[in-house]
Amino acid sequence: MWFVLTVVGAVVATGVTPKARAQQNQAPAPADLRVMPVQGSVYMIVGAGGNIALQIGDEGVLLVDTGLAQNADKVVDAIRKLTDKPIRYIINTHVHADHTGGNEAIGTLGSRVAGGNVGAGAGVGAGIIAHENVLNRMSAPTGEQAAAPFSAWPTDTYFTKKKELHVNGEAIIIEHQPAAHTDGDSFVHFRKSDVVSAGDIFVTTTFPILDAQRAGGINGIVAALNRLIDITIPKEKQEAGTYVIPGHGRLCDEADVVEYRDMVTIVRDRIEDLVKKGRTLAQVKAARPTIDYDGRYGATTGFWTTEMFIDAVYNDLSKKK
Repeated sequence: MWFVLTVVGAVVATGVTPKARAQQNQAPAPADLRVMPVQGSVYMIVGAGGNIALQIGDEGVLLVDTGLAQNADKVVDAIRKLTDKPIRYIINTHVHADHTGGNEAIGTLGSRVAGGNVGAGAGVGAGIIAHENVLNRMSAPTGEQAAAPFSAWPTDTYFTKKKELHVNGEAIIIEHQPAAHTDGDSFVHFRKSDVVSAGDIFVTTTFPILDAQRAGGINGIVAALNRLIDITIPKEKQEAGTYVIPGHGRLCDEADVVEYRDMVTIVRDRIEDLVKKGRTLAQVKAARPTIDYDGRYGATTGFWTTEMFIDAVYNDLSKKK
């Protein structure tokens, strides 16, 4: 049976600059946290910033993303309304603060499973997992000031195409999607529950957000969406089956991803054709390559406008290869 669990509280987005970091402000204000069961052992938490996936089982709790820092207490309250099991793992789909902001507060409340000849502090705090590029962005590998405190860093990283876990009796595959929304994006696939947490590669609320400062690109977005379609399986007549938790927006299935992928591909191809013809950015904007989709995904104000999207795609496709 489907139900919604509400955690009362205001969601206040932090003030950051738009464009490349705009997605960090996507949480509405004010709003309540909502928790809904997806299927299997997976739940979805909405309203803390980016969407959060929550897996609960005998071993404890696994989170995919943690929302904005100021909403960490509400996220914990929402979890505790479902279970008193310890928080064992946090997986970050990418680096942005609306998905990693709660790492420190939530992670320090957890405890990881440790055994054998390990250090004294090995079982303290939840294990935080992400692609190595997320750690590189959050830490200070060049000696500069770190973007996040050490306790928020994903110190359990992977650098290959994928990382595999087995938690709460379920196989979980974390799969890197290079140069998409950022350079550190991952899908998290709960195999038994048949749920994929997609991060901000797939959203239902806006055109794709390309973080050029962190090596995001439109072709990487398209490739990642195609991969997401590969790993989702619909039920009869293209509905239900594998559920997809987007970075922002409503719960989806494969048909929704296909529709979004088609939109992104069409707009990308239109802009690419104009770039190849030598059109300027102003001429591309005048051609209105997104006109068919502006009513659903476009915006003239806010953190990520249609104009910002066209700017980002044009600049990406105009780069010398």
